[in-house]
Amino acid sequence: MANMTPMTKAAAPFHPLLDADQLAELALQALVAEAELTPKPGLVDRRGSGAHSDLSLDIMRRSASAIAPYFTAMAAASCIAPMDQSLRAEVAAIGREAEAAMLRETGGSNAHKGAIWVLGLLVTATAQSGSLDPGAIAEDAGLLAQLPDSARPQLVSHGDLVRSRYGAKGARGEACAGFPHVVKVGLPVLRAAHECGLSETNSRLSSLLAIMASLEDTCVLYRGGDEGLQTVKQGAREVLASGGPGCAAGDEMLRRFDRALFARNISPGGSADLLAATLFLDAIERRLYDVERDNSLLEESYGTD
Repeated sequence: MANMTPMTKAAAPFHPLLDADQLAELALQALVAEAELTPKPGLVDRRGSGAHSDLSLDIMRRSASAIAPYFTAMAAASCIAPMDQSLRAEVAAIGREAEAAMLRETGGSNAHKGAIWVLGLLVTATAQSGSLDPGAIAEDAGLLAQLPDSARPQLVSHGDLVRSRYGAKGARGEACAGFPHVVKVGLPVLRAAHECGLSETNSRLSSLLAIMASLEDTCVLYRGGDEGLQTVKQGAREVLASGGPGCAAGDEMLRRFDRALFARNISPGGSADLLAATLFLDAIERRLYDVERDNSLLEESYGTD
């Protein structure tokens, strides 16, 4: 059972990055940057809809814009409240409002349900803690996620079905554990790629592939079962083992991997959400007021055929 004792901390010096509107803007930019990153195996990107029939890059951008004001509300609420059950309930209610706004904007398509949960927790924890350290933020977000949401609708979600059948912990388990695939996988790989001089595009693709190679992605399990999950993990590992994005062999393996997921209608959406979280925390850690733009190539260079 989660510790219900409210978290209390010494007040940290206020940093302009912690302004509620600024945090929401970074979350919005992280979502757009993830969507625009190209080429992403099986996912919506600048080339097209990937393995989705109901999503597009335009829909992803509009969805991100529709939910951004709710990140502002989460941050504003957490600035004046302790990390306790009351805040958990308030943020959960705001998250459900964000999901409704997303569905209205997309005509019923689930563009960012998982991202609302992931980034909502991280935005809340960042605003509440006053920290710019990704590990500390993720740990606080995990503590908040562990608190029960008594108003959660008693509906069986895709994630619930997958957890029951395969035992995967899903987005909830990832959050409660303090986002290990962000803090221990996505961010370290992104930092290392930057230090090696890779482009922003290839750095982000390397981070995404590293997450895909180890995550028990419930989006993949729902669409492709355990066999599909192993296809994703093995394919990502092969791309990285071939040199990764940015070298001829790695790029060729990435194209093959993309075709394999497209053919099997597999989309690693959980990994995509965690990449967005990685980009958000990377900006916080580097004291950036904007998520860096990347120069993802278009279909002329990275086709699906």
